[in-house]
Amino acid sequence: MSEALEARLLGIVQAVPELMAALRAARTLDLPDWWIVSGALYGAVWNALTGRPALHGVKDIDLFYFDPDTSWEAEDRVIRRAAPLFAPASPVEIRNQARVPLWYRDRFGHACPDYASSRDGIDHFASRTHCVGMRLRPDNGFDIYAPHGLEDIFAMRIVPNPILPNRTTHEAKAARHKTCWPELTIEPWPETPQARRPASPLQTESHPSRPEAP
Repeated sequence: MSEALEARLLGIVQAVPELMAALRAARTLDLPDWWIVSGALYGAVWNALTGRPALHGVKDIDLFYFDPDTSWEAEDRVIRRAAPLFAPASPVEIRNQARVPLWYRDRFGHACPDYASSRDGIDHFASRTHCVGMRLRPDNGFDIYAPHGLEDIFAMRIVPNPILPNRTTHEAKAARHKTCWPELTIEPWPETPQARRPASPLQTESHPSRPEAP
C-alpha cells in the first residue's frame, strides 16, 4: 500500500468524530478480530475529496468480528452488549463473519466459502474498492487492512471483485453510490470473470500511536 495514501486515510478518519467514536467503542467492546470496514471508510474519503459532509451517503458503520460460535444467540448477545456503546445517530451493524456462510446463499443466491477470519469477509466484497478495514489499537495506533490497496478509493473508481459471482451486488451498489457521488467512475463487471485473489502478502499495515483529532 502507498504510505502517502495510508496517511491521507488516517487523517480523514481522524477528522470525523463519528468514526473515531465508533472506533473507540469497538476497541472498548474488544471483540475477537474486529474491524470497522468498507462504506464508512471509503465514504468518508469520497466526501473529503468532494467537499461533502463527512457521512454523506453513509447508511451505517459496519463492524466485523470473528467468533467460531456461529449461533444466532451468540451474535445477538454481542449486538445487545454493544448497543449502549455506540451513538444512535451513527447506526452500527455488527456481524460475526464466521456466520456469514450460513445465510449468504439465501441473501445473494450463491454460496461463499467458509471464512477463517474477518479479513476473509473483507476480501469477498463485490467490489475491490470496498475491501478496506481499520481498527484502533490500545496504544491509539491504527491497523489498516486493504488487500487491493487504497488507490481505487482515492481515484473514486469502483472496481469489480469477481472472486465470487456478485455482479448484481456490484452493479446495484455502484448505482446507489453514483447517485451520492456523481464523480465516481464505475468499472463494469467482466463478461468472462476470473477469480482474483487478494494481493499477497496480506496488506495489513500497523501505524504507531499519534495524536487523535480533537
